Amino acid sequence: MITTALRRRLARDDGALSLEAMILLPVLIMVLLLIVAFGRVQASGNAVDTAARNAARAASLERDARTARAAGTEDARAGLSNQGLSCTAVSVDITTDGFSAALGTPATTTATVRCTVRLSDIGLPGLPGSKTLTSSFTSSIDSYRQRD
Repeated sequence: MITTALRRRLARDDGALSLEAMILLPVLIMVLLLIVAFGRVQASGNAVDTAARNAARAASLERDARTARAAGTEDARAGLSNQGLSCTAVSVDITTDGFSAALGTPATTTATVRCTVRLSDIGLPGLPGSKTLTSSFTSSIDSYRQRD
């Protein structure tokens, strides 16, 4: 009889669920925060890609290198802002070598956009404080359009 009572007492699960929850809850929270971090990086990468594409296209529509640089830079910054992306640092580089090509010669312009996205507010241990995302896009300049 003593062994049966002892077995019943040992088989009871009082407090086991609380212990499991205490162990699993931090793990689940860390997984959720990791998903948020990956989602932020992915969405930010898409916004930077779009900004680079739009900047290259805007630059290719201009007639000279100076206005192409200005139009591409303005379009990239506006695109990042319109996407709701707040970068801690933004860099836009527009290559304008194609504007010096002779009329009838195929030419291109390339926009490179760099955006540093803050990740420190997510609060996941081991996650870097920020990530710099870079995207480039090349757009053709009309070969037969007058250039200055």
